[in-house]
Formats: sequence, structure tokens, C-alpha cells
Amino acid sequence: MTNWKLIFCCFHLISVMSAGFGLEVTMSQESLEVARGDDVTLTCNFKPKNQNNPLTIITWSGDADGTAQKVIFGTYYSENNLVDIGPEYEGKASIATELAARKSMLTLKQVSMKESRKIRCYVQIPGDNEGQTSGTTFLLVQVPPSKPICKLVGTAEYGQNISLTCVSEEGSPTPTYKWEGYDVKNVLRPFPPKTTEKDGVLSLFNVSMETSGFYVCLSSNKVGSEKCNFTLSVIPPSMNIASTLGIVGGCIAGVALLIIIIFCCCRKRKQKPEEYEVGTPVVEYLDKPLAVVAEDYKDQRMKNIDEQSEKVNHDDVRDNYDDRMGIRDDLSNRDDDRKGSRDELSYRYDDQRGSRDELRVRYDDRKGSRDDLRDRYDDRKGSRDDLRDRYDDRRGSRDELRERYNERRGSRDELRERNDERRGSRDELRERNDERRGSRDELRERYDERRGSRDELRERYDERRGSRDDLSNRYDDKRERHTVGIIE
Repeated sequence: MTNWKLIFCCFHLISVMSAGFGLEVTMSQESLEVARGDDVTLTCNFKPKNQNNPLTIITWSGDADGTAQKVIFGTYYSENNLVDIGPEYEGKASIATELAARKSMLTLKQVSMKESRKIRCYVQIPGDNEGQTSGTTFLLVQVPPSKPICKLVGTAEYGQNISLTCVSEEGSPTPTYKWEGYDVKNVLRPFPPKTTEKDGVLSLFNVSMETSGFYVCLSSNKVGSEKCNFTLSVIPPSMNIASTLGIVGGCIAGVALLIIIIFCCCRKRKQKPEEYEVGTPVVEYLDKPLAVVAEDYKDQRMKNIDEQSEKVNHDDVRDNYDDRMGIRDDLSNRDDDRKGSRDELSYRYDDQRGSRDELRVRYDDRKGSRDDLRDRYDDRKGSRDDLRDRYDDRRGSRDELRERYNERRGSRDELRERNDERRGSRDELRERNDERRGSRDELRERYDERRGSRDELRERYDERRGSRDDLSNRYDDKRERHTVGIIE
């Protein structure tokens, strides 16, 4: 007991001596907890060495921590009881000081996380700089945790190691995290062996189909709690979603391209017979008219000449015999003249026969052109068979693509290369189509040339017809002369 009394007396003596040696500043509470948005008042007590002091300065501030800088709430000056509040806390902080009671009080309104730190009260008295000049208290502003964010780190495939993270952006005191696992039937279950959980990170090793399910993270502190949910689906490595979507997209693109090519080929087949039928009547028209016109023209002309000659000779003989027997010599002379005219007609007939031979040569040339058209049509027919063979080859390629898709051995790169090859084939088909269009234009030009030739034949026919009319006029003139001579 004696030892304890001695120790107590020594401590009391030391405290009295320290009080007499200098200033002593203390806070009414070492720590204080308050909810965010509430008001709080902190009290600072001080004991100066001298009872009467001309000037006392008391400064309230917040110490700097790892995330925030030092802040000044305000300063009190005993001279004229002046209070200087910091610009950041005007209207939010107030300082009340009682010099007689040796205490100062700081009031903060609607505290936030910014004030959650160590608050310091610093007292300055001229000539009293020794001792404990400041006191501190820790102000803890309590904030419930925000809704946590759950994320997956890693690839959820068989045999992989993954982690589930859970973090709340705010919360004071610092929230604690707790994970719970549920199966697909929403029944709580324990975690697999070797699973670890620390600071909101749940580590899962060698995951499998049984690891799939629902995971709930609970974030809590003294003020409140929040939770987040995460659905984990573990799949085999070959069932990667990105590669599966790529394969399906490539197959769809290939099928669409085949449909477009088939549609274009069918449309061209429907158009080709119509184009050929347009040119066919022209060829058939050129087969008959040339020969028929030449033969009919020849027969009709010879018939008219014979009828007119017989009629003229019969009438002349009868008139000469009945009227005047003495002018036989004159008639013989006139008969010679008629023979000369007939020779002239024979010469004209020979010329016309030569023209008919020329028409036959032109007809043979046109017949050769028609054979050329038939050869071109056969070439096009062969091209159409080539297109059918290509179409059959493409159908075989489509069946091969289906087999590759069923076996799941095809790669997306190979499908892209095949798509490029099909594009090249489509360009080749377009070039063939352009060549066929050029051939069709050439046929149209040949058709226009033949129409021009037909017009030329019609002009020649009109000229010959005019020549025949000229011969008829000559014959009428001679007949009138003969009649006039007989009458005289």
C-alpha cells in the first residue's frame, strides 16, 4: 500500500508542476461518431499559465489524411471577440468561446465524409508557448455502404480459376463483405473446396458445371447494408459464344449469297428465249421474199409481153389484109422495127436476169449470216450449260458447308475465304453477263443492217418496176405510130 501511495503522490506532483510550467489544452472527447447529415459540436478546454492574458488565439482545423488536405474551420481572437470562419465553411461552421470558463466550442452543420477525420484545437497565448498547446479528437462520420458492384474476373470455362469481386464505392466505417452461393434451384449451398474469400474477393478454383449458380454479396457496416447478385454460367471451352456466333453468321451470309446467285441465274434463263424470239421472225422473213419476188416478177412480165405481142400482131395482120394490100412492104419494114424493139427487150431481160442472180448471191450471203446467228445461239446454249454446271458445283459446296457446321470443325477464317471465292465467282458471272449483253447489241446491229438491206432491195424493185412502166409507154407509142401509118 505504501508503494502505491508513493506512486500516486509522485504523479500528482508531476501534474501540478507541469500545470505550473505551461499551457495545457485538452478535448472533451477522444472520438465521436455521428451520422452523415447530422449536426455536431466539439468542445476544447485549455488552462493557461497566467490567469490574465492580453490576447488569446484559438484555431480549429482538420488534419490532413491520406485522401484529403488540411482544412481550416475558423479562428477566434480574444481582442474584440473576433471570429474568422474559413471560406469553405461560411454558414456551415461556427465558433463560440468562453474565456472565463477556459473553453471553446466548434459547431458543424450537416457533416459529410469530408469532416470524417482528426479535428484539432490549437491555442496560442503570447508568452505561454510551453506545455500542451493543442488537443485532438477523431470525428467519424457514419455512411451506409452504397450498392456494391459484382464483377467476374477470368473466363468461366471448365477447369479455369476465376474470381468474383464485390466493392461498394462509399461507406463509413469501411464495409465488410460476405458472399453466399445458391444452386440453380435457388438453394443455399457451401462453397467448393479450396475456395477463398477476402475483402470482397471470392476465388473459385477448377470450376465445373456444378459451380454454376447464383452468388449474392452482402456489404454492411454499423449504419446499414446493401447487396448485389451475380449469375455464373460455366460452359465448355468449345461453346465459346463469340466463335459460335461467328460460325452462325458466316453460314447465314453464305446461304444468302447462294440464294442471290440462284435468283440471278433463273432470271437470266427467263430473259434469253424472249431475246431470241425477237430476232427469229426477221430471219424467216428473209428466207422467202427474195426468190418468190424474182420468180413472180419474171413469170408475170413474160406473160404480159407475150399477150401484148400476140394481140398486136393479130390486129395488125387483120387490118393490113382488109384495108390495104399494097402497103405490105411498109408493114415488113415496120415488122423489122418491131423485131429490133423485141431484141432490145431481150437485152433488158438479160440485164434483169443478171440482177436476179445478184439477188440470189445476196440471199446466199444472208443465209450464211443466219447460220452464223445459229452458231452464236449454240455458243450461248453451251454457256448456259456451263452455268448449270457451276450451279451444281455450288450446291455441292453448300452441302459441304452443312457437313462442316454439323461436325463443328470449320473455322471462321475458312468461311471468310470461301465467301471471298464466291464473291470472285459473282464478279466472273457479272463479266459473262456483260459479254452476253455486248453480243446482244451486236445482234441488234446486224438486224438493223439487214433491215437496211431489205430497204435497198425494195428500192431496186421499185426501179425495175419503173423500167417496166417505161417499156409499156414505149410500146404504146409504137402502137400509136403504127395505127397512124395504117390510117394514112
